[in-house]
Amino acid sequence: MTTTERDDTDATNQKVKTYQYFTNGEWRHANDASTFEVYEPFSRAVFANVANCGRAETKDAIKAATSAFLKWAELTSDVKSALFLKAASIVDRRRDEFSQILARETGCTIFFAHFQQDLVKKYLEQAAGWVYLPKGEIIQSDVPGTYSSVVRRPIGVVACLTPWNGASVLVWRSVVLPLSAGNTVVVKPSEEAPISAGLLVAEVTAEAGFPPGVINVVTHAAGQAATIADEFFRSPDVRCINFTGSVKTGRILAERAGRELKRSVMELGGYNALIVLADVDLDYAVRVAAFSAFFHQGQICMSARKILVQRDVYDEFLTRFIDKTNALPMGDPEDAATIVGPLINPQALATVTERVREAVDKGARIVAGGGWTGQVHEPTILIDVPADATIAFEETFGPVVIVQPVDDALEAVDVVNSSMYGLSTAILCADTFHGIELAAYVKSGAVHINIPTVDDEVQAPIGGVRDSGWGRTGTYGLQDFSDYVWINAQSGERHLPIK
Repeated sequence: MTTTERDDTDATNQKVKTYQYFTNGEWRHANDASTFEVYEPFSRAVFANVANCGRAETKDAIKAATSAFLKWAELTSDVKSALFLKAASIVDRRRDEFSQILARETGCTIFFAHFQQDLVKKYLEQAAGWVYLPKGEIIQSDVPGTYSSVVRRPIGVVACLTPWNGASVLVWRSVVLPLSAGNTVVVKPSEEAPISAGLLVAEVTAEAGFPPGVINVVTHAAGQAATIADEFFRSPDVRCINFTGSVKTGRILAERAGRELKRSVMELGGYNALIVLADVDLDYAVRVAAFSAFFHQGQICMSARKILVQRDVYDEFLTRFIDKTNALPMGDPEDAATIVGPLINPQALATVTERVREAVDKGARIVAGGGWTGQVHEPTILIDVPADATIAFEETFGPVVIVQPVDDALEAVDVVNSSMYGLSTAILCADTFHGIELAAYVKSGAVHINIPTVDDEVQAPIGGVRDSGWGRTGTYGLQDFSDYVWINAQSGERHLPIK
């Protein structure tokens, strides 16, 4: 059983569930039976109580993953493939259930919740094929009689540190690739979404029949992440830190991984730009801008933080964009009509409001939004933002976007490249080939032509450059979770300089 029922109820008169953590194929209470509360972003009611793990529980999870590693690595591809397909069918069957949990736990809209479940299903279905990909190749040798090959091998235990903002997609994306490469995992989800960003993976894979220890999930209260991460770094069996989250935390983890000589894969934040050129259809550009900036309340690493509009159409674009922004429905994420829901917690709301205030104090103007009700911040447009305002150069996780005029496409590209982030950039233009030409000059992990900055496909190499991290998803990321071994064999004797 994953949960136990309690008698207390939340604000919606629903029973509050208590979740255990998961290790070695078992659901367990934390050693001291302690739990922490998870709150619904919209109502701030208690959503669940979750096991509060520490060093001992993390050590047990690492031990379980280590013990399961060799058996999982050697399991035949047909068995692994069947397990991934079974997990995909479970996600599909429980789509509505998982979507409701995701909406309540993270404040995402039902549309986004459904989108995540559908994408997770695709990840698992494609992973069923990834296990059949070649694990090596023959390479040419310059020495006669030499048989030279390269073999890809799994590295061991991978620690997956997963975020709350796209909880379902991002946790599955974090674990599927290491598992496909033959590794085992220990998942540490964000304390803001321990169920959707971790425990539901355990539920699905346990039901699907994954062997004990292959997937383990340790959960923790606020302020306890460093304790668990410390055990990941201490253990010689954990060979890789797979992190999705902020640049600030990524720097800390990457520095520690370097000291411990552990591999790290980092998908970090992005200060993403949407470029609007003068020849584009403005109605379409406005819809793309609204989606890029305000989908999931701007709480996506690929969200547009700055819209660069060619001066010829700047005024007309801004007028239409203001109208569109003011018309976006806000409120309860479980209402199917809602486009902009709540921010994840009061601290996130405080950060957004403070950065908007700072920008205005420095001379910026609010032309749409700017206010908030409860945890729901209005979609907000800023113009005339000075370069020294924090929001002008630092990722702000909220429904706030800067609109800025540029003279031409080359100036827009220069503005994009002036940021040390490099995750996602979008270019809107009538001449698609011109957009493709411009993409060659953009320093970004993804450049989308006539597509929003927010886009995801399972087979695509999602990831950043510069301060937005390193490593990729899809089959491009198999190398991040693999060792490549050179096997070199000589037929007969090799000529040597020593007689």
